[in-house]
Amino acid sequence: MQAPSKTSYDVVIVGGAMYGSSIAWWLTEQAGFDGSVLVVERDPTYEFCSTSHTNSCIRQQFSAPINIQISQFGAEFIKNFRSFMGGDERVPDITLQSFGYLYLADNEGFAATLKDAQQVQSKLGSGTMHLTRDEIQERYPFYNLEDILAGNHNLVDEGYFDGNTIFDWWKRSARERGVEYAHNEVVSMTQAPSGLVTSVTLATGEEISCGTVVNCSGPRAVETSRMAGIEVPIEPRKRYTFIFRSEEPLGHVLPLTINPSGVHMRSDGPYFMAGCPPEDDHAVAYDDFEMDHAIWEDHIWPAVAYRVPHFERAKVINSWAGHYAYNTLDQNAIVGPHPEVTNFIFANGFSGHGFQQSPAIGRGVAEWIASGAYQSIDMSPFGYDRVIENRKFVEKAVI
Repeated sequence: MQAPSKTSYDVVIVGGAMYGSSIAWWLTEQAGFDGSVLVVERDPTYEFCSTSHTNSCIRQQFSAPINIQISQFGAEFIKNFRSFMGGDERVPDITLQSFGYLYLADNEGFAATLKDAQQVQSKLGSGTMHLTRDEIQERYPFYNLEDILAGNHNLVDEGYFDGNTIFDWWKRSARERGVEYAHNEVVSMTQAPSGLVTSVTLATGEEISCGTVVNCSGPRAVETSRMAGIEVPIEPRKRYTFIFRSEEPLGHVLPLTINPSGVHMRSDGPYFMAGCPPEDDHAVAYDDFEMDHAIWEDHIWPAVAYRVPHFERAKVINSWAGHYAYNTLDQNAIVGPHPEVTNFIFANGFSGHGFQQSPAIGRGVAEWIASGAYQSIDMSPFGYDRVIENRKFVEKAVI
């Protein structure tokens, strides 16, 4: 571990993965902000963070307008990445492979929910189509749709992107612009009588004064918030991913298909990717990344082989377990300042939406820190107030 170069910073960000680096970089973009920024990261290899285990997809198919708008900006950012990064010729272009998400409904109630969501998305400019079973079959004849009534699909700005390259460049560019990264760990915080955080103490013993603290601790968010006497309903939940090949060629790009059972699958280069939550979806230890290979045999393979008969002969070639930073209240982000500890800022609880939402939410948090208000998209619906009030943010399209 290493000590920071100074004993005082305007902003201390706890956690340097996707969100810590997004916010750090966006702070360097804020007109009039020239404060010092320290990012404290406990594992600079990022081996076990959620960022390293992401499936790196983006969708506009949400039911809440703010989530749609956040993803629309995310798509704009991905497609114009070099431009957003100042036209730096070192920065690669990022391709958004728009094979789309395909939500499948096997009952009238969910079909109606999809149709309502499509109308909300369409009003905001999304290309989502509400399709009958026959229309899906015509477009994708390889599906078995005997149990399906309808579906939603969007081939515009919805699919896979290389999020890790974005993360790497946020981190690199932030450092070049003066943001300091320290391999260390925040172990406690000191608060004034007003409740404001005045300093953080590091594992190596240094006490670092700060003006603002940002919680970007991923699945460990509650460990960080408790240092300021704050509870957040966030815990690590395990998610499994399997890469497989089909012995019978599909001959077509597979949209990210969400089955009614909860199993999802998509094309992954020459192979395919599939995943699902465990049947017993509970909190796990922060260091528990053990695979459960029986999930493939018992749950995933039967579902993908039923939906796509070409996958009857499928072979797993890679697999891993990662953690969602799971918000047990409503599976949506908690963003912005605490109402009383006003210099403690949340960027937590994305519950699987984190990578795709990081451009817009990173920008929004940076705007708040720099100016005291959201300038681009109003993130206040994600505020901590709803945790205090036990009031859920309603989003019907959660995977």
